[in-house]
Amino acid sequence: MIMDPRTRYKHDGFPKQEQEQPGLTGATDPAPDHGESTYVGAGRLTGRRALITGGDSGIGRAVAIAFAREGADVAIVHLPEEQADADSTLSLVREAGRTGVSIPGDVQDESFCASAVSRALDELGGIDILVLNAAYQKNRDGIETIETAEFDRVFRTNLYSMMWITGALVPHLSPGAAIISTTSIQAFNPSPGLIDYAMTKAAQVAFTKALAEELGPKGIRVNAVAPGPIWTPLIPATSWPDKLPSFGQDTPLGRAGQPAELAAAYVLLASDEASYISGAILPVTGGKGL
Repeated sequence: MIMDPRTRYKHDGFPKQEQEQPGLTGATDPAPDHGESTYVGAGRLTGRRALITGGDSGIGRAVAIAFAREGADVAIVHLPEEQADADSTLSLVREAGRTGVSIPGDVQDESFCASAVSRALDELGGIDILVLNAAYQKNRDGIETIETAEFDRVFRTNLYSMMWITGALVPHLSPGAAIISTTSIQAFNPSPGLIDYAMTKAAQVAFTKALAEELGPKGIRVNAVAPGPIWTPLIPATSWPDKLPSFGQDTPLGRAGQPAELAAAYVLLASDEASYISGAILPVTGGKGL
């Protein structure tokens, strides 16, 4: 049966709601679909070992589920206050018969980033796939209102952590490894209220392309996925309740996406099927152009 992409998921907006950072799955209404009951693996990542930052909920959770069902062991990095979400995600990883590792901590801290890589290497016996997905965003009322501490938080979470984690891991990667970052449509079509977040997402595009040039001769591919409006706990934690009833409805498909709809993009970029794809930005935007 062919599905109509316009009506596959909720397409009439979301109820007004707010959460404190970080957003949590249990408080998100309606609950996002991470592919818990729908993603079916085909062995495309059998024997691989993946480290996913921000892997407890949202896009990261969907990727963790998909990777495990494709045959990969998974370690996820998450904030300590997200432990319940992390445990739920890892229970699904283990149900798929794979190893699941929880690594709680804050990627704003350089020493934690180094220790997270070390622990993942130890517990999984190596890493073949790195997904740089951890992110922080907050709605801004104007550039003059952004406090330096908030600006630092966005950049340390979204950019510094990528440099620290990747720098610590690259010496341990072998030919055939894949690095995938989560950038955003905001890198190309930035919203004024997300100016600092959009700046980091644009920088992630440069990071992806430059690193692909650097690591290609070593047989390591580097790519990124650019989501459009996706219904995750980060959205109600962004402080824009008035926007939720129309969230995602400005896309050609007329609705927001669900985390489950991104999983296949990450699986493709992590798999040998993408052996000649590097330095690419793969949009999953509901038809909105980059």
